[in-house]
This record gives sequence, structure tokens and C-alpha cells, in this order.
Amino acid sequence: MISRPLIIVATVAAALGLMASWHVGSLWMTGQHSAVAPAKYPARDLRLRTADGLAIAASFRPGLHDRAPAILLLHPAHGSRASTADTAAWLSRLGYATLAIDFRGHGESDQANRTFGVREALDARAAFDWLKRHQHGAPVAVIGISLGGAASLIGDAGPLPADAMILQAVYPDIRQAVRNRIAQRLSAAPAYLLEPLLSLQLPLRYGLWPSRFSPREALGRYPGPVLVIGGLQDSASTPADSRALAAAAAGPHSLWLVPVGDHAEMVSLNSPAYRHRIRTFLEKTMPRP
Repeated sequence: MISRPLIIVATVAAALGLMASWHVGSLWMTGQHSAVAPAKYPARDLRLRTADGLAIAASFRPGLHDRAPAILLLHPAHGSRASTADTAAWLSRLGYATLAIDFRGHGESDQANRTFGVREALDARAAFDWLKRHQHGAPVAVIGISLGGAASLIGDAGPLPADAMILQAVYPDIRQAVRNRIAQRLSAAPAYLLEPLLSLQLPLRYGLWPSRFSPREALGRYPGPVLVIGGLQDSASTPADSRALAAAAAGPHSLWLVPVGDHAEMVSLNSPAYRHRIRTFLEKTMPRP
């Protein structure tokens, strides 16, 4: 028979564990403002309004002309449009118009809790629609990095109606993403035990079950061409995750697994090899400027 003191100790330990996991979840989900350097001519900064009324900071770089094909750049978690500024400038020099945004709870946009792509999808859609109008209906591709890739796929309206998508270091589903991040700090066994304490906070915080946070499932509803970029040494979005994401694509797709680099390096890729892959993919799937 279990003694009463042991029951009390176990109850207190469980309560402390739940409190600790809730605190960790709050840290992951709380937005944070960060400064972004003003755009330099010919780029310009602007503010966009989302369907739920938030103001989103953005930077636009013109292309070769006002009907040039365009690229929407969506940054990773804990980043901002500064994370994609170099890539945006390079694409603009190739003749593409580019738009980079700060998601809600990031950069200079209105502050809000982070939702791993579900609410951020409203920011991505507002930016996509603005860019499409500004370029008079020209084709628009998306480069979605980690959070940015999820936001381009898992919104309530489904994937963005982009002409092509580049998905870089994107998680396949939220439960796998949480397990991976716990395993980075502890090991695989504790990750399977502790992951539910974080993933099952989602219904309490947002009224959404973890199954709702699945870029892999959403990608099956996107008919356009897709390039999935992952890393062989990325333990946050593993090679298996990237392969599963690519395999889920409904349309033509390709996969590039970068030989060297962890998750931080995967979300900040800017090498000549990276630019070659991006340029080749865009030239195959989009009209040239």
C-alpha cells in the first residue's frame, strides 16, 4: 500500500512538473519586439494590416519592372525581416520584386503570442495579397523558412496560392518538432515522455489540437512546385523530417539536404550553393524577370 507521504510527494512533484512545463510553453509562445534597420533606397518599408487587425512591418524591394515576378520571404522563429534581407536584396538584383515581413510577435510588427504558423498565416496571406496586387497579378513564389514555411501552409484558408514554394528547415508536425527540441537537450526517451506536457498545452492556449499544426499534411493540398531544403546535421528539423515533408507534396517537388550545418545554420543559409539552388528552382518554375 502506498503511504500518504509518498502520495503527497508525488502529487507535489507532478504539480511542479506541470507548472514548469507551462512556464516553458509560455517562453516559447510569447512574442518579443526587436529593432530592424530601415530599408535603403530603392527598398522601402511599409505596414500591412492583417485580417484580424494587426499591423505587420514589411520591406519591399522593386523588381525589374512593375509586373516582374515576385518573391515573398517569410523568416524563421525568433527572427525578423532582417533575417532575409540579404536574400531579398540578391533576388531584387536578379530582377524579382521582393517583400519580406515581420511576423506578429517578431521584429517591428504588433506583438502577439506566437502560434507556430497558424495565426502567422494571416500575416503571410496579407503580405502575399499585397505583393500580388502591387505586381499587377504577376507570379509570386514563397521562400518560407522554419516558422515561415509553416505559416505558408497551415492557415485556416490552407496553403498560400503561390506559384512555387521553397520550404527551408520546416517542421513536419508540431509534436515531432517538440520531441526533436527536447531530445536536443536531453535524449530521445525523455523527449517522448515530456513532449505531451508541451504539445497538449495548445488546446488550452489556442483551442487547437496538435494535429492542426501539420505542414506535412497541409502540403498535400498544395498543387504547385516545391523545393524542400533540409540539413543532414539538423537535429531540430531532421533529415527524416525533410524527406517526409517532400514526400507529402502533391505537386512536382525536389529535396536538397545540405551536408553540413545545424538548424541555426539551415535557417540562415546564404552560400553560393544555396543561391544556385534557389535561382535554378525559380528559373524552372517562374517566368524570368
